[in-house]
Amino acid sequence: MKAIQFTEYGGPEVLKTIEIDKPKPGPTEVLIEIHAIGVNYADTARREGQYVVPTKLPFIPGAEIAGVIVEAGEEVTNVNIGTRVVTLIESGGYAEYAVVDSRNVTVMLKEDIDFKQAVSLPLQGLSAYHILKTMGCITNEDTVLVHAAAGGVGTLAVQLAKLFGARKVIATASTDEKLDLAKSLGADVCINYTNEGWHKEVLEATEGRGVDLALEMVGGDVFKDTLKCLAPFGKVVIYGVASGEQAVMHPSSLMAKNQSVIGFFLPQIMRKRELFMRSIRELFGYLEEGKLQLIIGETYPLEEAAKVHELMQSRKTSGKIILEVNHA
Repeated sequence: MKAIQFTEYGGPEVLKTIEIDKPKPGPTEVLIEIHAIGVNYADTARREGQYVVPTKLPFIPGAEIAGVIVEAGEEVTNVNIGTRVVTLIESGGYAEYAVVDSRNVTVMLKEDIDFKQAVSLPLQGLSAYHILKTMGCITNEDTVLVHAAAGGVGTLAVQLAKLFGARKVIATASTDEKLDLAKSLGADVCINYTNEGWHKEVLEATEGRGVDLALEMVGGDVFKDTLKCLAPFGKVVIYGVASGEQAVMHPSSLMAKNQSVIGFFLPQIMRKRELFMRSIRELFGYLEEGKLQLIIGETYPLEEAAKVHELMQSRKTSGKIILEVNHA
């Protein structure tokens, strides 16, 4: 089968198409024929050797897959061959097939949800959900600041913040087109963060008070300026460093206004199985009820993974970017 692998850390060019044996499921495992793969910034961090946990080489990236179960181990009783599924895995998703423990299959899909829709929701939907609710403890009195609001997490965070009752959602993005998208999803105020002094616009939009909760994944100066936007008791939840630039802060600067900086890493949520499964079912419930709009940006063949990474990191994409596998 085909897979995308890297044997050294580096730029998109280290991603290579290889041929490897199709994996065989063990007694409690299933083999998934992959049709759609979600591409995430975590994949680029893995490739660069900058992920939260070490990435051992060689490595096949990809944590989010949707497809069909085509083989099952003799002890599998909870899912059937032919079932359409979407699931999260630790690695190996950039491939034509993947083996997954049947107990960890996330959602069995209804026929009216296609693979592209399905793979657009789990990782980024769960991230937005738990950043807002579990880590940010959002309330209906809160003003929420969502950076990169036209991206995969951002588009879902804007919608979920409104579903969770936020008083006001302030969205930032780098172009007018992306800001228009955020506005269409429910953002109350839209600000271009490439403008010098954008944080002053955030303060103006809150009448000088600041925001109660900020979602931040850029790092560097964006993080520093986000701190300037916080209200008393405000929280910044960090879920990435897309710029590659780590920010430096003085923790004591948070004391005067009882502010907080909180880290978020989805695999820790996944280890709390009851919380994880409850939230993923809630997200797919919102999708089935028409309460969530999935923004699918572009779809590319599996073999173009390197091109996709380059486009993502140059900020030339919006919404969810998907790799597609053709089994014809």
